[in-house]
Amino acid sequence: MSPPRNPPLRTRPPVLVVGVAVVAVAFFALPLIGLMQRASWATLGHDLTTPEARAALRLSLVCSVSATALSVVFGLPLAWVLARVRFPGRPFVRALVLLPLVLPPVVGGVALLAAFSRRGIVGEHLYDWFGIQLTFTTAGAILAETFVALPFFVITVEAALRLMDRRYEDAAATLGAGRWTVFRRVTLPMIGPAVVAGAVLAWARALGEFGATITFAGNIIGKTQTLPLAVYQTLDTRPDVAIAMSVVLLTVSLIVIVSLRDRWLARP
Repeated sequence: MSPPRNPPLRTRPPVLVVGVAVVAVAFFALPLIGLMQRASWATLGHDLTTPEARAALRLSLVCSVSATALSVVFGLPLAWVLARVRFPGRPFVRALVLLPLVLPPVVGGVALLAAFSRRGIVGEHLYDWFGIQLTFTTAGAILAETFVALPFFVITVEAALRLMDRRYEDAAATLGAGRWTVFRRVTLPMIGPAVVAGAVLAWARALGEFGATITFAGNIIGKTQTLPLAVYQTLDTRPDVAIAMSVVLLTVSLIVIVSLRDRWLARP
């Protein structure tokens, strides 16, 4: 007896389902349309060259790129350990690493204060022994952005390491290649697209970080005021500048999502 065949797919979707889907799309689209409508396109270039906008743009690039670099340096070994090494408490460690994904950013900033402020469990010793203060500094803004961006890199690269075919690594090891050679010549090229995707996601998340940064590093122009913080501060006093900077963040986010869509969605 032959197995039952799958019923043919409907050519016409249910009207109710399509209607609800349209409402959901509108829920996301309308705020963006409203932002674009309120943007002063004629003066957009001028608004983005004001002193506060230029300072925020420069600082955002410095902090987000630095946070991305730190995410790659620390995230790549961490992702490899989580994917390849079995040790007691690994699920707890993974949950701890991914906690900033769901943790309210302000709570993350408070946690960073408890750890790295001048009275924190680590920050106190950094200041007493080396004179290093992280709060209300550019380094503090980079630390806050790394805290929220690192999980995006780790989760992306760990998934790639788990899914890759390890027979290529075994074959290279059988031929006499050392661990570092296998990683550099076999593993890294195979997970290269995931590393790039994770780094881009981490950069985009760092660029848009607000809560942890303002809580831990403050909102100091030219020192810790990144683009999201500048948008918040100038919204009441100079709304055109705030909207112009919002358009920049929106454009960057849209480009990232579109460029990485194939990481989650297969083409039809």
